[in-house]
Amino acid sequence: MKKVTNVFYFAVILVGIMVALGAIFPVQFEEISQTVQAWVSSTFGWYYLLLMSVLVAVALFIAVSPYGNIRLGKDSDRPDFSNISWVAMLFAAGIGIGLVFYGASEPLAHYMIDAPLSEPGTAQAFKEALSHSFFHWGIHGWSMYGLVALAIAYFQFRKDEPGLISVTLKPLFGERMNGGFGKAIDALAIFATVVGVATSLGLGAIQINAGLSHLFDLPVNIGVQAIIILIVTVLFIISAWSGLNKGIKTLSNINLLLALILFIFVLAVGPTLLIFNMFSESIGLYFQNFIQMSFRSAPLASDNRAWLDIWTIFYWAWWISWAPFVGIFVARISRGRTIRQFIFGVIIVPVLVISAWFTVFGTTAGDMQQQGIIDLTQFPTELVLFNMFDYLPLSTIISLLAIFLLVIFFITSADSATFVLGMQSTGGSLSPPNSVKVALGLSISAVALILLYVGGLSSLQNTVIVAALPFSFVVILMVISLYKALKEDAYIKRRKTSLKKNEEA
Repeated sequence: MKKVTNVFYFAVILVGIMVALGAIFPVQFEEISQTVQAWVSSTFGWYYLLLMSVLVAVALFIAVSPYGNIRLGKDSDRPDFSNISWVAMLFAAGIGIGLVFYGASEPLAHYMIDAPLSEPGTAQAFKEALSHSFFHWGIHGWSMYGLVALAIAYFQFRKDEPGLISVTLKPLFGERMNGGFGKAIDALAIFATVVGVATSLGLGAIQINAGLSHLFDLPVNIGVQAIIILIVTVLFIISAWSGLNKGIKTLSNINLLLALILFIFVLAVGPTLLIFNMFSESIGLYFQNFIQMSFRSAPLASDNRAWLDIWTIFYWAWWISWAPFVGIFVARISRGRTIRQFIFGVIIVPVLVISAWFTVFGTTAGDMQQQGIIDLTQFPTELVLFNMFDYLPLSTIISLLAIFLLVIFFITSADSATFVLGMQSTGGSLSPPNSVKVALGLSISAVALILLYVGGLSSLQNTVIVAALPFSFVVILMVISLYKALKEDAYIKRRKTSLKKNEEA
């Protein structure tokens, strides 16, 4: 199972072509990616909105149905990891860098710069800013992650199939998934993963550079960001070499501890009472307007469609592009849990933690803006957090802590991605060769560098929206295939129970 398959070479060629085009024709690459992104957003925006909303309904249905009792593995299997380590690895793989990057800046942008519905700067816009941040990082994204991970885990541990995207489609296409069609699906998953993870690594490099510039006056440019990516690449390759139980698990637990320290500190020294009140108000607003936000497509010119393209549709595409990576990784660490435990664990815990995180950092930034303490809107996205810290106690220490947290998240995201990509490149091996992980890790870093080189943050966002579209169709097929397999599993189980009762009678 450790033999490198043709999927690896096909995916590396795709990534190599993308890197070469970006390096040789940076201006044209940026222009084309921007044009294609605009076309995808305007043409398929409604599709992204409907798809993500339908996946929420499907995930909840499976969780509360009798299928929820099915265990991911043999009926006697139990979880390999404790709940704390499991949750820590969920966050490290799924959202780490993004939370730090957008925790203060996104609610502030919705509140003061470009509000989704209300007039910017108003009290209503402040509350909507938090509820829309919950929306972008909450139930929809984690439902999609959960279903992709569930399909992979079910076939891998219940049906003893390799941990590949392609095998989840066997109930629909049979043995054809062992041939060229299946390899094309796996290669597409690798390509989407490389682009999605590279986007996050690019965001991480930008913010680490911004934090170091803020503290030590380092220049903010592609050269410094390239050095950051190079250093972190060496670190995550070392971590990847040590394996899942040592590298990723240990770093994920460190992540969780550092994030908790930063969270508690800002909660304690920030506007604590306002934070608690805003959490209660905004979480209520989120659930109250959940359906309206889920299906809002802004079809008329006066509806601010540009806001949806920049925020909601970008996020849905970003979540989809991360689906193969997070799905395979979450599946790998979830053997032994029941489907109900798995889905509720993947959805409820992250949503509560994310909502609390955005409330603490978003409310603190918004309160400073409202009180006139500092105009945080004058700073680029990556600098909002560090300028907010300047007006809190121990500002230098917590800024350094945030940078260190970003670095650790950077390492764990890339480490997890190389593990997953290694599995996909070696026929689903649970212990892919280190040489393969290193090669794929270098590919991710190369794509991150090229995207930063050709257009910075906008290029990262454009590319991820385009890359997500083809894989979104695979997600639909995976969900249909999973449901078909679950029905057959439940039928077989009922049949065995009936036969057993007849024998006893």
